[in-house]
Amino acid sequence: MKSFWYKLISIIDTPLWLEIFFAMLLLLRIPSFFEPYYYGDEMIYLALGEGVRQGIPLYSGLHDNKPPLLYLTAAIAGNLFWFKVILSFWSLITVYGFWKLVNFLFPNKNTLHKVSTVIFGLLITLPLLEGNTVNAELFMIGPIIFAFWIILSKVNNFKNLFLAGVLFSVASLFKIPAAFDILGIVIFWLIFTKKDGIENFVIKSFYLFLGLIIPIGLTFIWYYFAGSFKEYLIAAYLQNFGYVSSWQRSGVKATFLVKNGPLLIRAGIMFIGFLSLWLSRKKLSKNFIFVTAWLLATLFAVTLSERPYPHYLVQAVAPISILLGILITNKTIEQSLTVIPLALAFFVPFYYKFWYYPTSTYFQRFINFSLGKIDKQTYFNGFSPNLNTNYKLADFLQKSVQKSEKIFVWGNDSAAIYSLSKRLPPFKYVADYHINDFASKEEIIKTLEKEKPKFIVITSNSFQFPELNRFLNQKYYIISEIDSSQIWLYINK
Repeated sequence: MKSFWYKLISIIDTPLWLEIFFAMLLLLRIPSFFEPYYYGDEMIYLALGEGVRQGIPLYSGLHDNKPPLLYLTAAIAGNLFWFKVILSFWSLITVYGFWKLVNFLFPNKNTLHKVSTVIFGLLITLPLLEGNTVNAELFMIGPIIFAFWIILSKVNNFKNLFLAGVLFSVASLFKIPAAFDILGIVIFWLIFTKKDGIENFVIKSFYLFLGLIIPIGLTFIWYYFAGSFKEYLIAAYLQNFGYVSSWQRSGVKATFLVKNGPLLIRAGIMFIGFLSLWLSRKKLSKNFIFVTAWLLATLFAVTLSERPYPHYLVQAVAPISILLGILITNKTIEQSLTVIPLALAFFVPFYYKFWYYPTSTYFQRFINFSLGKIDKQTYFNGFSPNLNTNYKLADFLQKSVQKSEKIFVWGNDSAAIYSLSKRLPPFKYVADYHINDFASKEEIIKTLEKEKPKFIVITSNSFQFPELNRFLNQKYYIISEIDSSQIWLYINK
């Protein structure tokens, strides 16, 4: 037993500066532990996690468009606080893995290790790129980083490559675009493959992809026997094809080339970048080529949907941090060359007008709240003006409805009310846009007529739903109004 602990300590041995940095990152995450239930994606994850805890099957019983690991993590957490705590320690492990990778890539360059690791740790922690929120990108980058560390620092035998593939698979089971990172290492191998090494390249790639495919394949087997194979395939995979490049052209009828032209152009830019690295392979270091190839793959994944959500950029933070470390500390010709891939990396959020969130305001608001300068209601209103209403509605539902009973909430904050109250709808959609995108209004009304949920809540920020209004006037009556949100009770005739 002692030998095991000595071995473990030797593996995770870290310098003092990194341990201090870990403490600082935890300190920066403390405000997130006190965040209210407001962020839409987190609310959906927690609602589906609550469904898992109640025995409701994913995809056939509750719907969202990601693979299962994020919802299962939410189920383990049980509430927002523990969800944030899990993310905090997962992120520290991710930063540790990043430090290990940079150490291997650039041995004896301590300043580069520090600069790159600090940049990386701050970017995945601060609100600027939504580092304070629970999102798939923050979970998936850890397994990717450890996969690259294994591939680059260990012998490329079956065991290590298969294990690395499994880690890529774990990342992909948080969010499918994680699989694009694997292009970084495959292209890197290909660039340095000679004619007599093609067979070895094919074998290594096969081992890696085998590790990637098997865990994902096992999830399909699981959902097949759970009776949710079709729903899992459509929700977690096929629906994401429609998500690609759909932000600017949603609902627009166009030919394949017109609608997907920008995606094809981005793919072309990526492969031109790969070709440039191949042509420069004798002039550039292997590490520089690897990091740049990794960046190109991640930028393609980041822009798949052209949606400007800041947390998408988290997928590219690791190679960007390494290149910034080289730019700041590495006094070689490659220090100047980093400007080229970094210019591309910073062009992406500028061109696609990625949103960003103010960091100083976030921390100042928390400091004012913790010092008693603002009350809880004011603190909550700083996140969303409807938050206090959502908490009142959820409190009413918790007191009035058993967990086994179903409710229906119609409005923009429906997922927040479901997750807060730990009560769920009689169908699989927990967000109003899920209903608008994947169900008909007639289907919803038929389910409500059949299931007769005890309460239906219409929030003040809901979209028009005339069929629901007619249904309510026939079967329900208003028993309460909370801040312009209506609570309707079923008339049991």
